[in-house]
Amino acid sequence: MENEYDLVIEEKKLDMEEARREKEVEAVEYLYSEIHVHAAKEGARDRSSSSSSSSSSSSDGEEEEGKEKIEEKTETIVLEVTPEIHAEAGVIVNSDDHSEEQQEEQEHRSNSRRSSSSSASSVSAADPCDDPPLHLHLSEEEEAGAEAAHTEEQKTKDLIDLSLQTLDSISVDEDSAAPVDPTQPEISLFVKAGSDGESIGNCPFSQRLFMILWLKGVVFNVTTVDLKRKPADLHNLAPGTHPPFLTFNGEVKTDVNKIEEFLEDMLSPPKYPKLAARQRESNTAGNDIFAKFSAYIKNTKAEANAALEKGLTKALQKLDDYLCGALPEEIDADSMEEEKGSRRLFLDGNELTLADCNLLPKLHIVKVVAKKYRNYDIPTEMSGVWRYLKNAYTRDEFTNTCAAESEIETAYKDVARRLAK
Repeated sequence: MENEYDLVIEEKKLDMEEARREKEVEAVEYLYSEIHVHAAKEGARDRSSSSSSSSSSSSDGEEEEGKEKIEEKTETIVLEVTPEIHAEAGVIVNSDDHSEEQQEEQEHRSNSRRSSSSSASSVSAADPCDDPPLHLHLSEEEEAGAEAAHTEEQKTKDLIDLSLQTLDSISVDEDSAAPVDPTQPEISLFVKAGSDGESIGNCPFSQRLFMILWLKGVVFNVTTVDLKRKPADLHNLAPGTHPPFLTFNGEVKTDVNKIEEFLEDMLSPPKYPKLAARQRESNTAGNDIFAKFSAYIKNTKAEANAALEKGLTKALQKLDDYLCGALPEEIDADSMEEEKGSRRLFLDGNELTLADCNLLPKLHIVKVVAKKYRNYDIPTEMSGVWRYLKNAYTRDEFTNTCAAESEIETAYKDVARRLAK
């Protein structure tokens, strides 16, 4: 009897709380179905046990019936506060392992809601920020059910905490961003634009400076300049000057050779790599190839074509001899074996240098244009030249600064002269 009186007192307290929470009912109506379903399951189980006991003792039927109603009310009160966190967790935590079970349970809950709306309407929705749940006097079976519900609630809380921690771990903290290096120079490179006015155009001198800055590893801006409609601000920046040119901390530099020397001096070790070649011969290797090529491609006299082609081939052969010859550091003075030649990747060794930045853009133009307009191929027996080109094509510093082959061919369309018949 004491249990019944206690429950009546607690029920009155909840009725007082209900008046205060009436305004929240519509906002959290979806929670009623969650609460009621759990209560209905427990109530059904208790009604089954109470019905069996009433069949054996008909004299106590009315008393058992009243007790059943009280127990059903008690179950509803207990489950009012426990499934709430689980319902909230369904929004935050995504669980793939129990998705099918949850879908079936959701359908069962929607069907049960209509039959028990009267008892659910007497339960006020609980807010996670409200007071903790009431402690009621329950039977052993009820206590076991409440303990299981509490365990499930704790597991759900752990899942929620884990999800929030994961979101925090990938959030961007602006204060933690790496500060800008105040010693980093402000460099802007202006290069020739392609025929579309935007892409990189055909200009070996523009690519030369582009490669140097890339190899130095410095941060810099690149602007393509359309020579057909040169902007007024660029005209004022470097009047009478065609690309390439650059600005270094606001100072304009226009001479390509002097720019190369300036960058090597200003962007020096230990912060920036040294790009100067160690061997003097590396700086002059292949320096006459482009002049021989220009004479060959611009020639219009058929009788002079053979001699000019021979001059180009001779210049390429000279470069091939240098690339195939071993550098001093490749020669073992103590070895008695005959040297088999060099296998280095570039002019001065296995790393790109200023000498490569000067020669490679020109050598690539020779290969593309001579084939297009004279059907001339670099001889396959020149293994050193082909090894040199193939190695260059594997480096981003060269391929990403080079104009497209179609752009190069378009640039020489009016330069390459047809041979007179």
